[in-house]
Amino acid sequence: MNPATRSLTATYPSPAAVFEVLHPITWFPPMWAFGCGVVSSGASIADQWLLVAAGILLAGPLMCGTSQVVNDWYDRHVDAINEPDRPIPSGRIPGRWGFYLALIWTTLSLLLAYALGPWVFGAAVIGMALAWAYSAPPFRLKGNGWWGNLAVGISYEGLAWVTGAAVMIGGAMPDWRILLLALLYSLGAHGIMTLNDFKAIEGDEQMNVRSLPVQLGVDQAARLACLVMGLPQVAVIALLFSWDKPAHAIAVGVVLLVQVLMMIRFLGSPRERATWFSGLGVSVYVTGMMISAFAVRALV
Repeated sequence: MNPATRSLTATYPSPAAVFEVLHPITWFPPMWAFGCGVVSSGASIADQWLLVAAGILLAGPLMCGTSQVVNDWYDRHVDAINEPDRPIPSGRIPGRWGFYLALIWTTLSLLLAYALGPWVFGAAVIGMALAWAYSAPPFRLKGNGWWGNLAVGISYEGLAWVTGAAVMIGGAMPDWRILLLALLYSLGAHGIMTLNDFKAIEGDEQMNVRSLPVQLGVDQAARLACLVMGLPQVAVIALLFSWDKPAHAIAVGVVLLVQVLMMIRFLGSPRERATWFSGLGVSVYVTGMMISAFAVRALV
């Protein structure tokens, strides 16, 4: 490698490093929630596929990608100890480029959201504020499991759902039933985020991160996670019955029953089975989201 090439490598991040710091594997939850919003809107996708594509880009690579870059930038000192091969601590994203990328992705996200309509833009502004507050001081919501998990649940599930519905109806306010479903599944996602905290209890204690397993203890945090996941789905089932959608309500009930069976096994050994429950249980949970989206589609 000649000196000019070495200088360029040391000054600018490579495309591969940029792609890695965006953490594409994390894009699925908000993109799925966006899809639920699209379905629940009742609008036809056939003649609006460009809007759908733009919304998926906004929910996943842009909004979620921004949150990942922000998180990696403000966690760079911890990652230098625990995961030194990550793009920022390893130097593959040199200097302050992690911060610059966070600003660039924030700007691109808000510009696209503005073009998609006022409700989409409003949801994006809230989501972006939560993304920065989650990782950046002085708020750093991730330091407390109550607030950090709620911020992620609202951003990844609720706001993405609202955005999907709003995109399909010209950027206007979605039907109140769509907003209510999005809120309930956002609250349930708080429990899902708690599951992710069981794998890092020792590290969180050392770094003074007050995750719920650290604050409440393993067993109590596990029970709370299950309760927080389950109760919003009970409310969804009740709402679907009240909206004269018994078939969809029963389907969501079956989905919840499957989760309850998994919860029983998880509660027997929370630390060892949290990853297992997170992988399988969350897949079932989001299935219920889509069933609910199809239910409300016929009502709006």
